[in-house]
This record gives sequence, C-alpha cells and structure tokens, in this order.
Amino acid sequence: MSNIDIWEFRSTSGHVAGTDLVGFHVEATDGQIGKVDRHSPEAGSEYLVVDTGPWIFGKHVLLPVGTIVRVDQEDEKIYVDRTKAEIKDGPEFDREKHEDADLGYREAYGSYYGPFYSRPII
Repeated sequence: MSNIDIWEFRSTSGHVAGTDLVGFHVEATDGQIGKVDRHSPEAGSEYLVVDTGPWIFGKHVLLPVGTIVRVDQEDEKIYVDRTKAEIKDGPEFDREKHEDADLGYREAYGSYYGPFYSRPII
C-alpha cells in the first residue's frame, strides 16, 4: 500500500468537499460501527467522531478521514478500511481532553493509524 495522508480524504473516496457527514452510518470491513457524530472540516487535519452506540458501550471513536475508502452520498454510508477490532483498539477518545488539546490528538492517532498506511522502505 502506498503512503496515505490519514488526515485528508483520498481522491478516490467519492467525498464531495463541503458535504456534511454528520448522521452517516459508518461501516468497518467487518460490519457497522456506528454513526458520525461530528465531522471536523479543518483542511489537513480532518477526522470523524463516530458514536458507536451499543457496539462498544456507547463510546465515541475518532477516525482520521484517510481511513475512508468510500463515501456513499445516496445511502449516507461511509466505508472504512479498518476492522472493528482495529478501531476499538485505537486511542481512547475523550471529547473534553480532545477539545482542550488543540491539535495534540494528532500525535496519538497518527502513531496508531499511520503505520497502517505507510509502506516500509526496504
């Protein structure tokens, strides 16, 4: 896999700039994980906050938009290329700490998700 900037939509995702993704359902490679609660539109550091509902006891998870493979505008679904377990094992999302930390969240999520999208140099 080639290097992907996890904080930007892939050009092949079908995302239309300016589209509000709040309320879209999110599908992992092995099933639905929840609905988009928040979409951060900051260029170069975009992410989704997904309400997982009962799947992991009502927690919220942060997904960098680079994890998105496809946005289905018509069905309001977002498909990501991570499994439920990979998402569940990601850094814990805490809304209060996240909002207070400015862009500090990028380091934790970048360290976790970044290696999935980087090709090792041989």
